[in-house]
Amino acid sequence: MRKVTLLLDNGTKFHGESFGYERPVAGEVVFNTAMTGYPESLTDPSYAGQLLVLTYPLIGNYGVPPFTINDQKLTDFMESERIHVSGLIVSDYSKEYSHWNAVESLSDWLIREQVPGITGIDTRELTKVLREQGVMMGKILFDDEPDNIPTAQYEGVNFIEQVSCKGIIRYNEGAEKKVILVDCGVKQNIIRYLIQRDVEVIRVPWNYDYTDMAYDGLFLANGPGNPDTAAETVAHIQLAMQKHPERPIFGICMGNQLLAKAGGASIFKLKYGHRSHNQPVRQVGTNRCFITSQNHGYAVDSETLGADWEPLFINMNDGSNEGIRHKSHPWFSAQFHPEAASGPVDTGFLFDDFVALL
Repeated sequence: MRKVTLLLDNGTKFHGESFGYERPVAGEVVFNTAMTGYPESLTDPSYAGQLLVLTYPLIGNYGVPPFTINDQKLTDFMESERIHVSGLIVSDYSKEYSHWNAVESLSDWLIREQVPGITGIDTRELTKVLREQGVMMGKILFDDEPDNIPTAQYEGVNFIEQVSCKGIIRYNEGAEKKVILVDCGVKQNIIRYLIQRDVEVIRVPWNYDYTDMAYDGLFLANGPGNPDTAAETVAHIQLAMQKHPERPIFGICMGNQLLAKAGGASIFKLKYGHRSHNQPVRQVGTNRCFITSQNHGYAVDSETLGADWEPLFINMNDGSNEGIRHKSHPWFSAQFHPEAASGPVDTGFLFDDFVALL
């Protein structure tokens, strides 16, 4: 295993060893505190352009499931068709794996998809740095290639365009109710949840004008990067609101931010984001608290919501916005992931609420 160094933008260095594909890479360094779920996280399009730090110390011990596509044109065990993280950073990579559904090691998977990994890092100390100083750009460098230094940019890059579908894709055709899903980097379990509730899903690209199409509800999906790069998406949401105020709208993660922007609110970047399976959120106006799966670096500024909007959920750790709703129209959203994959499914009822409104 070759010696590699993680170099942060502030000059901090962490030394480790390479596993996976061997090439230097750069990206925004973020951390996820979940104990399980690395196949789902690595294939989550919301991680595009990022170097993912997994804080749970032992990674790789249950291998990687097969990449198979079912009759609904969806992957069985992944959240998209490929790995989206730019690199993986772990404390202790397990070369040996054991799981009934595993077909290859994590390292072999990374090699096949040309994604580098680094192990032997003190991820607790690295997470402390990111929590105290905020997420920052970083580079995975090979010690025996000192002149091979990669460059990357995160702020201002339209990662949504990179990960969105390029044309219309239909799922569960022929169902009575039709939902337009705006693909900003959708996790496939969102589509699975909608299909399970017997709706036809019409998946459209992030900048597609769907406002004259026949549909019963609008779904705004998750996605990577800064929501300010999706001005076309926001404009289409606003047009849909004007043309069809009676049609339900449901947004998740990036969808929450885009719905808020369409309603006139502002977005800001969190210091180090929420990426875990154990984020507590409370439903505003109630004592109902839920444990949620999350993956986002931006949040809605609740103070900028218009008079017709109100917060729906708040984060119990830092008080940040976790969802909004319109006071008179059937429009609402969640910053967390009710469909989990991976994580707790406590808030899956939000899909039921949305489908009941169609």
